[in-house]
Amino acid sequence: MPTAEELRLAESAARTKHWKRWGPYVSERAWGTVREDYSPHGDAWSYFPYEHSRSKAYRWGEDGLAGICDRRQILCFALALWNERDPHLKERLFGLTGPQGNHGEDVKEYYFYLDSTPTHSYMKWLYKYPQARFPYEELLHFGRARSRREPEYELLDTGVFAEQRYFDVFVEYAKADVDDIVIRITVVNRGPARAPIHILPTLWFRNTWSWQPMPGEKPYIRQVPDLSRTRVMACDHPTLGNRWLYCADAPDLLFTENETNLERLYGVPNRTPYVKDGINEYLVNGRTYAVNPERTGTKAAAHYHFELEGGAATTMWLRLCNYDPDTLRGEPFGPAARVLAERQVEADEFYATRIPETLSADAKNVMRQAFAGLLWTKQFYAYEVDRWLTGDPLQPPPPPSRLRGRNHNWKHLHCEDVISMPDKWEYPWFAAWDLAFHCVPLALVDSDFAKQQLILMLREWYLHPNGQLPAYEWTFDDVNPPVHAWAAWRVYKIEKKRTGKGDTAFLERIFHKLLLNFTWWINRKDADGSNIFEGGFLGLDNIGVFDRSARLPTGGTLQQSDATSWMGMYCLNMLAMALELARYDRVYEDVASKFYEHFLYIADALSHRVGVEGDALWDERDGFYYDAIAFPDGRRLKLRVRSLVGLIPLFAVQMMESWWLEQLPGFRRRMDWFVRNRPELVNSIVSVDEQGNVVQQLLSLPNTAQLRRILRIMLDENEFLSPYGIRSVSRYHREHPYVLHVDGQEYRVDYDPAESSIPMFGGNSNWRGPVWFPVNFLIIESLQKFHHFYGDSFKVECPTGSGNLMTLWEVAAELSRRLARIFLRDADGKRPVYRHPGMECFDTDPHWRDLVLFYEYFHGDTGAGLGASHQTGWTGLVAKLLAQSGEG
Repeated sequence: MPTAEELRLAESAARTKHWKRWGPYVSERAWGTVREDYSPHGDAWSYFPYEHSRSKAYRWGEDGLAGICDRRQILCFALALWNERDPHLKERLFGLTGPQGNHGEDVKEYYFYLDSTPTHSYMKWLYKYPQARFPYEELLHFGRARSRREPEYELLDTGVFAEQRYFDVFVEYAKADVDDIVIRITVVNRGPARAPIHILPTLWFRNTWSWQPMPGEKPYIRQVPDLSRTRVMACDHPTLGNRWLYCADAPDLLFTENETNLERLYGVPNRTPYVKDGINEYLVNGRTYAVNPERTGTKAAAHYHFELEGGAATTMWLRLCNYDPDTLRGEPFGPAARVLAERQVEADEFYATRIPETLSADAKNVMRQAFAGLLWTKQFYAYEVDRWLTGDPLQPPPPPSRLRGRNHNWKHLHCEDVISMPDKWEYPWFAAWDLAFHCVPLALVDSDFAKQQLILMLREWYLHPNGQLPAYEWTFDDVNPPVHAWAAWRVYKIEKKRTGKGDTAFLERIFHKLLLNFTWWINRKDADGSNIFEGGFLGLDNIGVFDRSARLPTGGTLQQSDATSWMGMYCLNMLAMALELARYDRVYEDVASKFYEHFLYIADALSHRVGVEGDALWDERDGFYYDAIAFPDGRRLKLRVRSLVGLIPLFAVQMMESWWLEQLPGFRRRMDWFVRNRPELVNSIVSVDEQGNVVQQLLSLPNTAQLRRILRIMLDENEFLSPYGIRSVSRYHREHPYVLHVDGQEYRVDYDPAESSIPMFGGNSNWRGPVWFPVNFLIIESLQKFHHFYGDSFKVECPTGSGNLMTLWEVAAELSRRLARIFLRDADGKRPVYRHPGMECFDTDPHWRDLVLFYEYFHGDTGAGLGASHQTGWTGLVAKLLAQSGEG
């Protein structure tokens, strides 16, 4: 029998009940984004800093603590807190901007996504709020003062959690129906002494009326007569309609407007005395005139005030719904406790169908929180580039430089969607290749949402008319690795395995869109038609000797092993989809033949073409792939850096199943013709069965001999193999840095296993040694594909030099275990992810030790978490690894 949550998912997919209308779609940082930047020079961080965020109305989106909203972000609900010591309300998360942090932007708070179902019928969130004054200035000072070689200065380092003097603030949401949400807020004083706490559940309308004329009347929130000891806010919006927020235990209700405080920010008179930070001014600064005595506005909060003894707890109940007081007959919280308890049970029942029973309790907890992070990191994303460039009718025009600056070539891009974000604080904007990886673990719990996300990036209001996918908000023109086809194929297969039926309509729809993007790559990134691709930084930020998105200081063009390999992988993904679709429509046999042949040309160019100095990017001497510089005079220079760019050729592998060849005679005839007539291309990369009949083929960039040589380096613990996965740059470069001198300037690549020590791409991520989940996941998957063809007879040493022989399937399982080990408690009860000085509470304190953060990347030697602390997005792939291993 399907679980209750599976039934809700089915109703949502069929559009019979819109269970996903409300969700955690509120950003955690809207300030400092490109969308909110109207400066002449595109300096988003300084144009809209954190200090302005409590006073300035946002144009494109909202942020908050544990925020929820409808999928159009008309009405928002979130939490605000005050401990009577902070200089302002805690309404949003604080962190350092890119220029302030010694490793780029960095959130400085401790908050955790504890649970969520795919329809958000149940959600749970935790925030740890210090009782001492929040150390804003101290965090800023040390963030600026520390060098790139030093660790980041974190909130735990300040001592504000000493003696456990903090509050645990839990927020839970449970849906009684599509538009009926029960909210429970629980606050626990973890400290030893009595302490004050103000809790302000806040409701507000996103400001849409200040930018352009609004159809219908301006929305409002107002107080209506109480129900017993329940305070009631009524909300009216011309398109959303009516909603009511019921607040138990008769808190004070405070009203203001979601309007910019022009006087505070710019020294000009306000249009209304009630502005965005009015509740803050009333409560923190005692300005009673800052809230509306008429008890109406576009922003309102229920004010709860407690003095909690050490160890004591208190609970608040609220209900946001479309039922008016007359309908509820004075009993808004009668079913509240029952609904919340039922949704908790239903969440457990649902995840029992998704999380293997064979996992340890610790591994189950890690997997459950990984799913929670993925689902909490959905965000409403609005960005209409043409209007952003030209300005709004009710506002001053942007500077003329905007029309020639960032993203001016993307006027067609018009976003108003719920999107899976990498991290709603550090990356509160979509990134094309991140999103593709998100969709694989998301497909385990909500394949409909995963498919919708993949299709979305290829819709005409995202995909450029020339076929390019938008990379990310800071520069849509940048190029991410083309992994969308891989993700679409994986999501299709995951759903087919679970349900027994593949969604060929989805596959066909996305295949046609991907054809446009594939053509863009061929036309734009293969400069001379040689099937060697350029591509730029390709998401690997600082991995190269130079900034790969800029003009080379040497002159010439950079021939990229990774770009070429990504395109080989793209060909094989499209080939697999075409062959699957050809089973239902023979037209796709011709398209499959095109991708089959194109892959062979790319494989030949990358690995097998030989000329003066060797034209191929495969290096026979070292047994590895390298990037190369092609100079205008015909010279070539291989950049002998042992990095992921030399491992990415492993990703281009596809076994041609015998049933494909048996069922598709048209494709088989064309393939046989190519084998006979182009033997110089085919013989070096196609494997046949023992009898010499082409029954099964393995299409891969490295041939058998090359594969063994690459794996020998990759599985060497003195090179790529870390106790926690595959490093992004070989440890060999710790003692042997790669150095290149150009025009008197030194360029070098060292093994740099932690945060970036160089400023390239802002210095907020590092691909010169740490372990990254997305590429490790693809390595594991590729080894499984190779094993599927070669079988148990193909074995390699793992680790290299150990004498321990493993099949490629066993190697893949070992890498999977090493990656999962980052989050699991070791024999000493410690999680490597927290292997930082000062984070001992995560190992020993019962209120911290079960909490898991899924960082952006991980130390190449220790497994410690680095970069964005809440990038569950692609690091959420650990859920897929645990699901397929059933171990941990």
